[in-house]
Amino acid sequence: MLGISRRKVADEVVNSLRRHTIRNVVSARKISTSSLRFDEDKTTASPKIYTKTGDGGESSLFNGERRHKSSLIFDAMGDVDEVSSHVGLSKNRLMESWQHENFKDIALQFEKIQCCLQDVNSCIATPASSSTQKRIEKTKFDAYLTKELEHLIDSFTSELPALKNFILPSGGLAASHIHVTRTVCRRAERKVSSLVLSEGTPPEVGQYMNRLSDYLFTIARYVAMMEGHVEKIYKKPKPGKSDNGAISNDKSD
Repeated sequence: MLGISRRKVADEVVNSLRRHTIRNVVSARKISTSSLRFDEDKTTASPKIYTKTGDGGESSLFNGERRHKSSLIFDAMGDVDEVSSHVGLSKNRLMESWQHENFKDIALQFEKIQCCLQDVNSCIATPASSSTQKRIEKTKFDAYLTKELEHLIDSFTSELPALKNFILPSGGLAASHIHVTRTVCRRAERKVSSLVLSEGTPPEVGQYMNRLSDYLFTIARYVAMMEGHVEKIYKKPKPGKSDNGAISNDKSD
């Protein structure tokens, strides 16, 4: 009788565990289904990446003003965005370098620069000529960020050999791409300089872009040095011959 009682108790325990497990599985499925429905609802409720409001060729500034996309403001913002994209790509190049451990600080600087470029575009998208003082104050650019770049330029320059010649954009893949980033930055700076005159864009924004291109030039040289690449210097070409003495076949006008 005792053995039978123990068997019954054991069977009840097993059955109880089974029922408990089944309940947990069912509950988990309900939660999972509920979460799925919730995610679907969230997806449906999330704003779409496209608005179609710019299909007519106009877009909105930060102050709510509508302007045609051919406006110099959008042209400049596009160039600044392009600089940021190149900065991001340059950072990835640095992280792929065999010297990546020594480039971690520069990678962090690049990330901060990308955030600063977002602030640059906020300023550009808030022209003083058509924005309230409250909007202008909200997007005010911090001039100290330019000073910060100057300190970095001085620090890296102190580790570089003196610059005695014009150098060609070169120095390995990472350095070369930073040079590309620098040239795009110069283009963006020229657009911003025009906006300082025509739209009242704060001059501090133009100063930052100017100093950023200097910083990128310095970093390109530093990266080339750290990776062991020799900087290519400008040499006045001789007619009919390339630098290695070979005769050029290019006879185009």
